[in-house]
Amino acid sequence: MDIRVKALSVHLLTATGAVLSMLALLAAVEEKWSLMFLWLVVALFVDGVDGPLARRYDVKTNFPIYDGVLMDLIVDYLTYVFIPAYALFKSGLLPGWTGWLAIIAITYASVIYFSDTRMKTKDNSFSGFPACWNMVVLVLFALEPGYWVILAVVLALSVAMFLPLKFIHPTRTMRWRWLSLPMALAWTVFAGWAAWVDFHPESWAHWGLVVTSVYLLAVGIVQQATPWGEAR
Repeated sequence: MDIRVKALSVHLLTATGAVLSMLALLAAVEEKWSLMFLWLVVALFVDGVDGPLARRYDVKTNFPIYDGVLMDLIVDYLTYVFIPAYALFKSGLLPGWTGWLAIIAITYASVIYFSDTRMKTKDNSFSGFPACWNMVVLVLFALEPGYWVILAVVLALSVAMFLPLKFIHPTRTMRWRWLSLPMALAWTVFAGWAAWVDFHPESWAHWGLVVTSVYLLAVGIVQQATPWGEAR
């Protein structure tokens, strides 16, 4: 197959995220939260594979007509931020003014973060929490902590987007990728499992979500605190 066709195919794969976000939104409007998250998990998987494919087929050189980075950011804002924020607000997990505060913090802070040219570090990690609200909100749906806990998590992570804290990119951060990539894949499996069983409180998927989420949130900060262990 011609390399240009392969590069175009990667762009078209990225664009499917827009369709998946619409399917997730339609489910959210009907308050079918499990179905919404299943679509978002599929979108997350697509987002995880299109980047490596884009680099493999060098889409910037072989099909520069479309801006894959811009396309990816548009889709990511829908699937990572906008739809999860809507779900958190409409689900009733945050009553009254707490819901309004949460969605304003999430959507406003995230659009600023997405436009920040300093979001990537030298090792291709993220500087600040990378606005992965789809992952955060899914875990909150699964665990259903008290609304004060939810609000505290949302506000803390909103602030963390602008702090000099490192968060890994599971496929691009080379240090400990042998562990980080399987952890990210495991999180995706546990997320799909939890949504498939309608977030049943006795599902073992919840424990898997907790373990993998803690790892993915903390490992970058641990790496930041132990720079002597950086691969050279």
